[in-house]
Order: sequence, then structure tokens, then C-alpha cells
Amino acid sequence: MFAELSSILNASPDSFTQGEFILVSDRQSDASFLIHHFLSFYLRARCRVWFLGLVQSFNHYSAVSQRLGVSLAQAKEKGQLVFLEGLKESLSVLIPQDTNTGSKAMDFLRDPGVGLKSLYEFVRSSVSSSGSRAEGAEEWGPPVLLVDDLSVLLSLGVSVGAVLDFSHYCRATVCSELQGNVVMLARCDGEEEEGDGDDEGSETLLKGLTHQCSLTLHVQGLPTGFCRDIHGQVEVCWRRRQGDGQSTQKKLFQYKVHDKGASFFAPGTSSAVL
Repeated sequence: MFAELSSILNASPDSFTQGEFILVSDRQSDASFLIHHFLSFYLRARCRVWFLGLVQSFNHYSAVSQRLGVSLAQAKEKGQLVFLEGLKESLSVLIPQDTNTGSKAMDFLRDPGVGLKSLYEFVRSSVSSSGSRAEGAEEWGPPVLLVDDLSVLLSLGVSVGAVLDFSHYCRATVCSELQGNVVMLARCDGEEEEGDGDDEGSETLLKGLTHQCSLTLHVQGLPTGFCRDIHGQVEVCWRRRQGDGQSTQKKLFQYKVHDKGASFFAPGTSSAVL
């Protein structure tokens, strides 16, 4: 957990906003360190976390979390963490076996055109059943859904509309119905001005997700190019409803990632748009 980032977001494991949809995005950079932050943050906050790891393995996240002082193996053992390992689940769909006991969450791989209903049903049924607990079991805080990352679904043949529908229904279930939080990662590899080929899909996805979320953290490289002491910059954007409209506040921070965390430096550029 990165203390400086928690301070910027005015949040701590003992006090944080519930019902938030947080979008983490990057462009020609790597925002995965923010996913590691939110994973360790919510586990420390004693939330029950559902993690859809569509890109990296459980061992990858476990190794990084260990350096941040959090044991994912213990969290899984206690039932605090439910980790869907997309790479492993994909193999059970693409190479079916008679002894297959995997979930049906990745069934969309057989026909991406049908959308992500199976993946959403996995989320809905898992999160909704978290309210009932066995006698003597630990009591956890609000549910949290983390997804890393939505963009890979586009390369698997899922349409932008289907991905946006999935995020909308997840937000309705987790944020609105259960007053939990959702954190999703989306990537745009191309230049912002370009809009052709696969990048057009990722741009449309990013814009659609931005309209849905209440907090955005967008990571990108420095406009001046490579710097040894600063790895990039993060634009943090808060969106809050005010009466019949919406207020938007943006702040820009530079950052450097260390082995056990990240340092954030505010260059003093911020803006508020009503």
C-alpha cells in the first residue's frame, strides 16, 4: 500500500468512500502498480475482494503483494480473497477435459459474440452470496471487485459494447446494490490523436468507462521524455454529483515506483471544472 497515494485520495484502510467505481488507465506506460496498491489497500481494510486476473497469474500478484507486506495466500485461505485466474480458466475452456471442474466465467471464449454474461454471472453470484457466512467465520467489510485488465477482452473478440455492459452491471451490483467498490484497469497503447485499428476500440472503451466512474487515475509518461528520477505522471480526476449537474476536479502528480511502493510529487498543477 502506497501511503502517499492514500493521502492524495484522502483514504485509509480505516476510512474510505464506499460505492465508488474507480478507473485505472494508462497510455504508453504501465499503471499496474496502482492495481497492486488497491489490492493491498482493500485487503488491509478487511474488505472481501474478488479479483479477476485476466492478464497475470496469482503467483505474480502474490510476489508483489508480499513485498508490500500483504500475503495473498493467507487472504485466500481465510476466504477474504477470491481470485479468478483467467489464464488458467481459459485453458479449461479451450482445452476441455472430462475432469474439468473449473467455473463457467470464461465461457465467452467459445463465442465472444455472445458477450460477457457468463463472466458477470460469476461476479454477481459470488459477490451476492458473500452476505451469508458460516457460524464462527470472520466478518468482512464491503465487497470489492478488481479487474486487470478489461482491454484484453477486446483482443479476444469481445465488443466494446459488451465490455461496457459488463462494467455497468458490475457497478450496479457491487457499488449501488451492495455499497462496495469496483476498480478496473483499461489500457490505451496508441497515441491519443490516433484512432485507427485496435486502438479505436480501446479509445472508445476508455471514454465509455470514464463516463461511468467516480474516480479516474490515468498514468502516462512524461511529456518531456525519459527521466531517471521520475517514471511518469498520474492525472487524478474526481467526479461528484452536485444538484442536477456534476463537478469535476483534476490534479496532476509525478511519480517514481520503488521496490516496495511509490513516491508521488505534486508539480502544483490542478484544475476544477464545474
